[in-house]
Amino acid sequence: MSERTGLAAEAEELDAADPLAAVRGEFVLDDVTYLDGNSLGALPAHVPGRVEDVVRRQWGELRIRSWDESGWWTAPERIGDRIAPLVGAAAGQVVVGDSTSVNVFKALVAAVRMAQEDGAAGADGRGSGGSGGGSGAGAVRDEILVDATTFPTDGYIADSAARLTGCTLRPVLPAEVPSALADRGDRTAAVLLNHVDYRTGRLHDLPALTAAVHAAGAYAVWDLCHSAGALPVGLDEHGVDLAVGCTYKYLNGGPGSPAYLYVRRGLQHRFDSPLPGWNSHAEPFGMRPDYAPAAGAVRGRVGTPDILSLLALEAALDVWDGDGVSVAAVRAKSLALTDFFLRCVGAYVPEGRAESLTPAAHAERGSQVALRCDGAGDVMKRLIERGVVGDYRPPDVLRFGFTPLYVGFADVERAARVLAETLTG
Repeated sequence: MSERTGLAAEAEELDAADPLAAVRGEFVLDDVTYLDGNSLGALPAHVPGRVEDVVRRQWGELRIRSWDESGWWTAPERIGDRIAPLVGAAAGQVVVGDSTSVNVFKALVAAVRMAQEDGAAGADGRGSGGSGGGSGAGAVRDEILVDATTFPTDGYIADSAARLTGCTLRPVLPAEVPSALADRGDRTAAVLLNHVDYRTGRLHDLPALTAAVHAAGAYAVWDLCHSAGALPVGLDEHGVDLAVGCTYKYLNGGPGSPAYLYVRRGLQHRFDSPLPGWNSHAEPFGMRPDYAPAAGAVRGRVGTPDILSLLALEAALDVWDGDGVSVAAVRAKSLALTDFFLRCVGAYVPEGRAESLTPAAHAERGSQVALRCDGAGDVMKRLIERGVVGDYRPPDVLRFGFTPLYVGFADVERAARVLAETLTG
């Protein structure tokens, strides 16, 4: 038996033993090997019917009554509570709405405001809610640290937030955050980090980095776009202050589905949003000229929620309700899939034609594999023509995302085989 035949047979055995294999049938799929769920998740099969009900009955028949009778008004908190266990949070701390970019802005500005308030008060303002040290009387918190390798929009938003709050923006690599904080952490107000690097798939050490931020008396803001729904996050367990994430990747909420904002319970009474819209008012229908924030995570809301995409997301989250479908099970399969893909690439692709940028260590790997190769843009076009869909990031990176709910081991073997044929053809 050739190595290629052996790996194909192993893939069949792994698929037959996969405890999540049945979940694949809950998605709309075809003969394409779809490895781009880290950009846009596949469509859960029951979502179109649910959206049709929202459009035809809730909107078409009930109309304005649906804000109450169909639960539209409370959807941002209700769906936030559906997402909360997927990111390791108790109920009442996640609200859904707006885009990731808007939520990054809200979270980062609010974090700086709290840090500067701590310094002005000369007390540990974070203390009543949990962890971290105080800054002492008169301390000036006028610096924001941002992941130097961040997704561009996070950097743009961080720069704007810094200008708005009178801070200096300091880009640093995630691994350098502890030393940067040791250097002048008494000036740091907030640190914005990505849990998983969007280019390489590297998983950063959320517990250790959060602890380092807290030890400096600053606030930790995490972007979970490439981790939520793919691996354990542990927001409550690790004392994360604020977090944001999108829902159209591993949560399969659909193109442009709304993002979410996590505000740790102990900080909610201090969360001062830079976008105080009427939906976050304590009396939204009081129509008062002065703003009074609502209690709890509702403070993270701004304007009228996007009901169609919001309820499509709610329907998509039903796939997590199945027996045996858990973040732990998804993570175990994710690691097995990416391990197997790397094995197949190593066996099929000639040496020197593709280099993995994704860490081999499980503790440092998200749910994607990034390969560097010459002519990556053209290679990806040819892969897509042959029915293997990943994506390309300039100048030379092929990205393959593995969504364990619907990607199987035969998909993985086929992708590596077609890649090898494309590179040598």
